[in-house]
Amino acid sequence: MTIFPNEVGSPPRVLLLGGTSEIGLAILASLGLPADAEVILAGRDEQRLAAAGKELPGQVRTMAYDAVKTGAHQGFADAVFAAGPLDLVISAAGVLIPQEEVERDVRRAAEMVETNFTGHVTSLLAIAARMRAQGRGTIVVLSSVAAVRPRKANFVYGSAKAGLDAFARGLADSLHGTGVRVVLVRPGFVTGRMTAGMSPAPLATTAAQVGAATAAALRGGKAAVWIPAPLGGLALALRLVPRPLWRRVSR
Repeated sequence: MTIFPNEVGSPPRVLLLGGTSEIGLAILASLGLPADAEVILAGRDEQRLAAAGKELPGQVRTMAYDAVKTGAHQGFADAVFAAGPLDLVISAAGVLIPQEEVERDVRRAAEMVETNFTGHVTSLLAIAARMRAQGRGTIVVLSSVAAVRPRKANFVYGSAKAGLDAFARGLADSLHGTGVRVVLVRPGFVTGRMTAGMSPAPLATTAAQVGAATAAALRGGKAAVWIPAPLGGLALALRLVPRPLWRRVSR
């Protein structure tokens, strides 16, 4: 299955929300984009966006985007589509704030929920409506194994990811038959900038591995992918752990 169904026609246009995300950039690097592809990196830090763009194939441009500024997301989507149809969006904005910090300062909790959940909802609803109108497109949503069963050590982060995972599944169902598809990516612990200083969990992976697996899922027509693949079986087991035991083992 081709990633860009219209690749015989106009050059593909790709949007990365969270344009400096290590995982998002790794997905872009794994897609094998043609030289005439247009890549839009959307984020808050113009200098970091520009630096990231130098490492990517295609014609890269940047746009100002802030996941927590939900009131601007409809206008942002309108501006993206005003320049032409969009073939692929990767929704990768995210932050990981320690549980003890969000418990000390609830504003930090709001920041994490708005970035990891609410901002995805408002952005993707606006984008999905335009993709539905054009009759094609693909939306990649970065979920997490943390969405399966939030742990007491990071339940604010896990609950935000659980909400995002549910939203992505509902969005996929609502778009069925429109020519627009949603691919849900569920990695485990990813070593990198966001998890620096943390002890890797079992079945840890890297941004490059997530990128390669996501590109393969896009080509294979999959609706969801666990990375690494054995994580899917572990996720099922996690749901079955009795709650009293879960309280003891989930640090």
